Amino acid sequence: MTAPDLPTFPPGFVLGAATASYQIEGAVAEDGRTPSIWDTFSRTPGRTLGGATGDVACDHYHRYREDVALLADLGVDSYRFSTAWPRVQPGGRGPVNPAGIGFYDRLVDELLSRGIDPAVTLYHWDLPQELEDAGGWRERDTAHRFAEYSRLVVDALGDRVTRWITLNEPWCAAFLGYANGHHAPGAQEGTPALAAAHHLLLGHGLAVAQLREAGAREVGITLNLDQVTPASDSEADRAAALRALTHHNLVWTEPLLAGRYPESERATWGELADGSYRRDGDLEVIGAPIDFLGINYYTPAVVADAPHDEPDPAKRTAMDVGTRQVERPELRHTTMGWPVDPPSLGRLIAEVFERYPDCPPVWITENGSAEADVVGEDGVVHDTDRVEYLAGHLAAVAEQIAEGADVRGYYVWSLMDNFEWAFGYDQRFGIVHVDYDTQVRTPKDSYRWFQRLTAAQRAARGREAQA
Repeated sequence: MTAPDLPTFPPGFVLGAATASYQIEGAVAEDGRTPSIWDTFSRTPGRTLGGATGDVACDHYHRYREDVALLADLGVDSYRFSTAWPRVQPGGRGPVNPAGIGFYDRLVDELLSRGIDPAVTLYHWDLPQELEDAGGWRERDTAHRFAEYSRLVVDALGDRVTRWITLNEPWCAAFLGYANGHHAPGAQEGTPALAAAHHLLLGHGLAVAQLREAGAREVGITLNLDQVTPASDSEADRAAALRALTHHNLVWTEPLLAGRYPESERATWGELADGSYRRDGDLEVIGAPIDFLGINYYTPAVVADAPHDEPDPAKRTAMDVGTRQVERPELRHTTMGWPVDPPSLGRLIAEVFERYPDCPPVWITENGSAEADVVGEDGVVHDTDRVEYLAGHLAAVAEQIAEGADVRGYYVWSLMDNFEWAFGYDQRFGIVHVDYDTQVRTPKDSYRWFQRLTAAQRAARGREAQA
C-alpha cells in the first residue's frame, strides 16, 4: 500500500517524539527513588490489566543511550520526556537526590550530543506516595511542594533545557485519579476532585514563578483538550456539550488563558463546585503569562444529554456531569476504541484561537494511535493504520498553520510501546515496537514514515537557508 503524502510545514516547524517517566523508565527502586502513586496503584490487585506495573517497563533507565540513538536516527528536532518526582526528590520534600537528577543530567547531555533539543515535562502523574498519604492534590500544600520540586529540576538542567512543561494532562490527574478512580490514586470523589483540579492549576502557576526566577526560556503547560460537538441541535444536547466542554476544557483554559473561572461550572457540577478550595489571589498566580500552550489530542467527542449516574447531587463524583459519548460507527476506531477523525484536530486548534485571541503559540505535544501491532515474518511491523492516522492529523495541523494559526511543533506519541497506565502492556502506541521479554526495539513502518517527514523538514530548512 502506498504511504500517505508528507504534509508540508514552515521551515521553523519542530518535529519531535514524546514519552513519560513511569511508562518507560523502570528502575523504580534504584538510586534512591521512592514509590509514586502509580507504583502503589499498579501493585493493588484489580487496578491494572493483568496486574501490570512499571517496575521494568522499557528499562529506559538503563537503555537510554540506545533510545536516544533511535531518536537520532528518526531525525527529530526535539524529544519530550518527563522527570520522575520521586526520583528527583524522594518523598516529595527536601533536597535533590543527586543520583536521581544525575540520570536526567546524563540524558540531556546525550540528547544534545546528538543535536536533539530536550523538552522537559515536570509532572506526568507520578506523585510521590508520601504526598498522597498527606492528601495529595486535594491539599493546597501539594501545589507548593510541586513548585519546590520544579525549582530543583530547573536549577539542575535549566542551563541546557529550553522548553519546560509544568503539567501533563491535569484533567487525567484530577478526574481519572480522584473522580472515577481509573488512574492513581484511584479515588472516587466529588468536591475533593475539583479541589485537586484547582491545586494542580495552582501548582502550575507557582512553578511558573520558580521557573521564571531561575531563568527558564520557554514555559508552558500541556492540556488534553476535547473537540466537543453536541449529538443534536436539541437544547438538552447543547447544554450537555457545554457541560462536557467545561469538564474537559474550560476548567483549565478559562483560569489559564482568560483569568477567570468558568461561568458554566455551577451548571456542570452544582453544589460540588463550592469554591471552598480557592483563595484570593489564586487566579493571578494561575494565569501568569506562559510562552506556549501544549495540546494533547487523540479523538473527538460527540456528546448527548444523559441521566446522572447518581441521583443525589451531593453524592456524585466530579466525573458525573450528565453526559454520554455518542458512538461513531462510520469511523475507524483504534484498539483503544477511539474514533479516528483527523479534521477534528484542526477544528480544535481553530476553536482555541477563536475563544482565546491572545492565546500563546500552540504545540501539539502528543498525538498518536494504539493499533494491533505484530512483528511480521519479515521482522517488520506494518502499521498502516497508524501511518494514516499520523498523516491525517499532521495534515490537519498543516492546514491550520496555512490559515494563520500559530502552531510551532508536533510531538508524536509515542517513541516506543510502553506501560499504558491501567491498560498495562495491552495497548501499543509506539512507532518503535518493544518486546517486553527481551527489550528488543524494532522500528515500525510508522517510524520510517516519520523519518521521511523529518528529512523533508530538514531539506526545507536547507532550501530556506540558501535562499
